[in-house]
Amino acid sequence: MDIFVVGLSHKTTPVSIRETVAFAPERIGDALGQLKEIHCIAEVVVVSTCNRVEIYAAADRAEEGVEAVTLFLAHYHGLDAEQLSKHLYVYQGDEAVRHLFRVAASLDSMVVGEPQILGQIKDAYGYAVEHGSVGLIMNRFLHKAFSVAKRVRTETNIAGNAVSVSFAAVELARKIFDSIEGKTVMLLGAGEMCELAARHFINNGVKEVLVANRTFSRAQTLAQEFSGRAVLFENFSDHLHQVDIVLSSTGATSFIIHPDQVKRALRQRKQKPMFFIDIAVPRDIDPRVNNVGNVYLYDVDDLQGIVKANMDERQKESIAAEEIIDQELLQFKGWMGSLEVVPTIVALRQKMERLRQREVEKTLSQIKNLDDQGRRAIEAMSQALINKILHQPTAGLKRAQKGSEAQPYVDVLQELFELEIEAPKGEMKQVDQDLDEH
Repeated sequence: MDIFVVGLSHKTTPVSIRETVAFAPERIGDALGQLKEIHCIAEVVVVSTCNRVEIYAAADRAEEGVEAVTLFLAHYHGLDAEQLSKHLYVYQGDEAVRHLFRVAASLDSMVVGEPQILGQIKDAYGYAVEHGSVGLIMNRFLHKAFSVAKRVRTETNIAGNAVSVSFAAVELARKIFDSIEGKTVMLLGAGEMCELAARHFINNGVKEVLVANRTFSRAQTLAQEFSGRAVLFENFSDHLHQVDIVLSSTGATSFIIHPDQVKRALRQRKQKPMFFIDIAVPRDIDPRVNNVGNVYLYDVDDLQGIVKANMDERQKESIAAEEIIDQELLQFKGWMGSLEVVPTIVALRQKMERLRQREVEKTLSQIKNLDDQGRRAIEAMSQALINKILHQPTAGLKRAQKGSEAQPYVDVLQELFELEIEAPKGEMKQVDQDLDEH
C-alpha cells in the first residue's frame, strides 16, 4: 500500500486558484464520499485551508491514485484537468510522509511556527473519521503527524519569538515592564492592527483598554469588544496619564503626540514609565518623544526589525525540526514495512507448516508398528527443522524492517514461494511478537 498526496498551497499557487479548489467544511463529507468510491483509493483525508488544499490517500498503486485524485479535483470544482495539474504538486511514499510531517509542524506554513495548521489538520482527520474514509494506515499516519508536531514544538523554539508587528509590540512591552499584567493600554485608531494588538495585550493580562478613534461609534464598538472604555479622539491627551502603553495607528498626516503632552502626562503619573508604539505611516508620534525620560518609543521600522530577527531565529530552529522529522520518518517507514513483513512471514510459515504436515503424514503411513513416542519424536523433529529454517529469514526481515529496507526481501520471498498474503489478525500478532523476540 502506497501513501501519496496531491495538492497546492500558497507556495505554488495564487489565491485566485486556491479559492476555486477549496472545500467548505460542509462540503468535505460529500467530497470524502466521492473519493471513497474511487476503486483504487483505500483511505483518504482532505485538508482544506486558506493557504492549502491537499488530499492524502493510500492506494495499492500510487500512480493510478494520483491520476484519479487529480481528475476528481478538476471535475468536482468544474475545472480543466490539464490546466489544474500545472498548479498541483504530487508526493509519493517517503516524500508524502515527510510533507505531512512538515506541514503539521508548520515548517511549510507562510509563517513558520504558527500553531493554526495543526488544528486544521486535526479537523480534517476528524471529518475523515466521521465519514469512515480512514483505516489502519491513515489512522497511524495522521496520529504520527500529530506527535511529530508536538515533538517539534516541545524540543525546539520554532514557535517562540514574535513574528507579527502586533505581537512584537506586546513582547517589547513585557520586556520594558517585566510584566504587563495590571497595565492600562490606549489604542489610538480602531483598525485591524490595533484590534490584533489589543487581543494580544488582553491575552497577556492587561487590566484595561482605552480606545480613541475619529469615528466615536467605531471606538465604542471596539472598546465594548474588549470590555474597555471609549474616549473622544479630540480629548485623548487628557487621558494619557491614565495609561502605561499607547499604541497608535491613525491616518493622520502629521504628528498627533508631541513631547509636551507626554511630559505633562508623566508629571501626573509621578514619572512612572510609559511605552509608546507608533505603527502608523506616516508616523503619529513625534520621534523627539523618545528623548523624554522614562519614555520608550518604537516605530514600525523598529518592530519590523525585531520581527525579521525573530523570523531568522525560527529559521535556525527549523533545522533542528527537520532532524526530528527525519527520525520520525524512519520510524514510520519501518512501521509501513512491517505491514508487508508480518503477513509475508505468516504466509511463509503457513506454507511450510502445510508441507511439513503432508510429509510427516506420508512418512508415518510408511512406517509399520511405530508407537506414540516415535510419532511424537518425528513430529517434534519436523517442527524443530521448520523453526530453524525460518529463523534466519525472520531475523533478517526484522533487521531490514528496522532499517526500512524490507520491501525487496518481501517481494523476493513472495515471488519465490508463491505466497498468498491473507494472514489472520491473531497470527499476525503472534508473528509480530516473534519478530520482537528475535
